[in-house]
Amino acid sequence: MNDFRKAGSRIRGVVAAVGASLVLTGCGAVNHMIYKTTGDVMQGFSRNHTVPYLLESDDLAMGCSMSEATAPLLMSFGRVTREPDQLAVMLYLSAGGCAEEQAREHELAAARAMYAMNAGEAQDAMIRQKRAHTQAAKRYLKGWQHHHAHYGDPDGGECPKFKDDLDEFIYLAGLLSGLQALNAQIQASSSIGVPFNTGSVVGRATQCLDNKKWWGAPMGLRATVWAMIPGTQPEGEDAFERLAIASKQGEEAGVRLGHVFHAIAAVNKNDEALIKSVIRDHAESLENDSSSEQWRFVDAMASNMLVAISDRLWVENTGHRTPIGQFGSFWDDQRAPVETMDLDDLL
Repeated sequence: MNDFRKAGSRIRGVVAAVGASLVLTGCGAVNHMIYKTTGDVMQGFSRNHTVPYLLESDDLAMGCSMSEATAPLLMSFGRVTREPDQLAVMLYLSAGGCAEEQAREHELAAARAMYAMNAGEAQDAMIRQKRAHTQAAKRYLKGWQHHHAHYGDPDGGECPKFKDDLDEFIYLAGLLSGLQALNAQIQASSSIGVPFNTGSVVGRATQCLDNKKWWGAPMGLRATVWAMIPGTQPEGEDAFERLAIASKQGEEAGVRLGHVFHAIAAVNKNDEALIKSVIRDHAESLENDSSSEQWRFVDAMASNMLVAISDRLWVENTGHRTPIGQFGSFWDDQRAPVETMDLDDLL
């Protein structure tokens, strides 16, 4: 009898253990289903509502904070459902811009220190600048890699089939991320894995986009590659003529990315007169041409980058950045003579 009771007890223990295991396994499956559903909903909502909402805003600082804060959360859903590659392109492009903004501030600090003949402070700021560029390059590279994952190899010979305008825009954003990754890696003076043929790949991939529809940006991006990378400009083409055309198209559309490409190429050429001319054109256009309501964020981003270029010129020559209300003018501009009255005749 005792042996029978002991056997029954052991059987009940095994049954209880199996039951508990089934319950826990079931809980795990339910949790996974909940996580997957939540991830799918979050991805869909972010793509269809959060991104378009942000693109209609001109608050760059808010966009920067959002991308840095939410990227880990949104990207973690790739552990339980499909990888959010499209969202990743936007998140890492924006987060890379945050790091690049820090690099620009360090660059201005270095320029101010040089103006003040403080070599130690200048060197420290330049070290911080390179560290920030390294961080920016890593983020941009992640965006570029997710662009590959979603759209396929941009150098594969075939253009992707786009579902809607936002799909096309994210494709363009990924190309920008690739070029920015290469540029930031060069600025950082260290390799973090960005292929050195990225610029050429980006240039060719822009042909998948309608140039007029996208404010002249695809042609502007392609011409920037021609201007910066020797041997990439096709015979019979002129990069700076194309950049001037892209600038005008951007002005007309209220999305002035063309000015940015034009200025970047001018900086690479070390043509200060052209840099100033592009900045003047941009400042004048801001007064005369409204930003596109749908793409206000992109236009604000363009202005921010040109203000940064203007600031660098001002700091190098005066020790301070562009004065308030004087964007589009420069320290060495000829001032109009002020008409004065001779009071001696009135005495």
